[in-house]
Order: sequence, then C-alpha cells, then structure tokens
Amino acid sequence: MDINAKRVLVTGTAGFIGYHLSLRLLKEGLYVTGIDNMNPYYDVSLKEARLAQLLPYGKFAFVKADISEKEDLEKVFENKEFDVVVNLAAQAGVRYSLKNPHAYIDSNIVGFTNILECCRHNGVKHLVFASSSSVYGANTKMPFSVHDNVDHPVSLYAATKKANELMAHSYSHLFGLPCTGLRFFTVYGPWGRPDMALFLFTEAILEGRPIKVFNHGKMTRDFTYIDDIIEGVVRIMEKVPEPDPGWSGKKPDPGTSYAKYRIYNIGNNSPVELTEFIEAIEETLGKEAKKKFLDLQPGDVVSTYADVDDLMRDVGFKPQTPLETGIKRFVTWYLEYYGKKIR
Repeated sequence: MDINAKRVLVTGTAGFIGYHLSLRLLKEGLYVTGIDNMNPYYDVSLKEARLAQLLPYGKFAFVKADISEKEDLEKVFENKEFDVVVNLAAQAGVRYSLKNPHAYIDSNIVGFTNILECCRHNGVKHLVFASSSSVYGANTKMPFSVHDNVDHPVSLYAATKKANELMAHSYSHLFGLPCTGLRFFTVYGPWGRPDMALFLFTEAILEGRPIKVFNHGKMTRDFTYIDDIIEGVVRIMEKVPEPDPGWSGKKPDPGTSYAKYRIYNIGNNSPVELTEFIEAIEETLGKEAKKKFLDLQPGDVVSTYADVDDLMRDVGFKPQTPLETGIKRFVTWYLEYYGKKIR
C-alpha cells in the first residue's frame, strides 16, 4: 500500500471489523479518520475498549457521528480529504432485523445513501463497502459465486445489503464513483461481537449454561478469521475497479460491470459443520458444552460457502487460517479481556 498517499475514512471504526482494519492501517502509517455512533446494540464498553487501542496513534482521528445523520457526515467530509472510504458502519445481525427493522433502514439504507453522496461530492477515489454472505439468501448452488443471481434474500438485513450493492452500482454508473462491495462470510476472532456464535458459545460453556444449537446442528458456515478479512480488505482498497470490457447487457454478470464496480466474496472457502465448530471450542476450553437443540430460526440460512476465485485472481489472496487456530486466538483474548479462567 502506498502509505504516503492514503487518507482513509473508516465508518464503524469501533466495531469488530472496523477496529481491526483501523489498527492495521495505522500500523502501516496511514492517516485514519474513524466514525462510529457507539450505539448500544451490544455492550458499548467493548466498543470503547477497542477505540482505546486506536486513540494513542497520532494519525488517528475519531468522530462520534451517525452516518444516517446527513449534516454530521457532511461535516466530516468538509474537514478532511479522503482517498479511500471503507464503509463498515451498519446495523448488523440477521435475527435483530425481525425485531427492529427501522434500525436497518436508518443505518443501512439512509446511512449508505449519505455515504454515497459524500463520496460523490468530495472526489473520493474508491469506496469499499461491506456487504454480506447473507445476500445469497435462498440460493443453494455451492459454493456461492458473485456471478450468481442473488434476488431472494431471507431477512431484511440481507435485503439492505443487496440494496447497498445496487445503490453503489447506480452511483458508479451515474457519477463514475469507483465502488467495490465485499461479501463477508461469518467473521470471527479476538474483539468479536458478543451476539456471534463463538462469543455466545464460549461464554455459556465457561459458565456451565446450555448453548442453543439451531437446526439441530445441521448447519454449515464458512467461518472466516478476522485477520484474513482485513488482509482482503486492504488489498481490495488498492484495487480500484475498472470497467469490465467483456460485460454484456444481453447476459448481465452480477459480479462485474461496464461501470467501475466489482463485488468479491471474502470467505474461508472451507465450510464447517456447526457440530464440528462446537467441538473445536470444547477442545480449546477443555470443557464439554451442554446443548439445547432447536429448529432453524427465521431469517437464517442452512449453509454458506464462498467461491473466492475472483479474489484470488485479482488480488492474489485467499483466506486460509485454520478454524482451530482462530478459535484458540479468540479464547486466549476472551479469557484475558474478561479476566476469566477455565475451571
């Protein structure tokens, strides 16, 4: 990365992925401005602790702001010039979207519109934004490819992420704004979100409480370690999309475009059964989990599996951290952060 030229805006900087990306960029000597609204979707003290790791860096500036507030976001852009914007701010979580749909519209639709407008009017050279494996919805053809149609989401969260992809394409077409969407697959690792399975399972097993095993364990996920996600994002930041000369409206390819627009999967390309995932946590903790088997929850999909051929071809990288390694690193962080011991 050309560290002399880059001024980067990271939205959702106190979030799981936003924190790790900001830290990586700061360690490489880039100027990073981070935005976060510090919302209480989960424990704010965890967000504050992540932020505390970033604040000592002289090239880091933090702005408490909500991307859904147009005027606040415009002020951030007025005060700084950004080469690259990485939008990681979003209302996350599939299940929560069943309870509080308006939070997803405010952040993921209104907020993303504001991001697009600010990038358009302020000469941003590349907008990289988080999409999700959730967009594959009812698709069952495996592995999931960016070249497949994704018009059947099964949650509002997924629908908002698909909408982000469409909105970004329209801005790329209309205004020449280079946009790259990244479909993340089940990200896990240290400093992770407390509503994710690894966090919930580790906490419950240590406390001797039963874990909820949905779809009776008959699920697979393409668990992707956080460092691999960040490596993918950093490489994509440098890969400003160009029009695909082979794109045809007669047979439109969803993954590329005649515009400066691309979509990539970032996943481990190695799906794991939920039961195997639980066993890896049990082995790391040296404790057996009490299990409560439940039906599939509304909005959930049975399997995810990323085709990462495009990522490999264009930036020469594919995630490859073994699940056992990633889980051990998470557990080590968890025990230290919360001051817990395995009994």
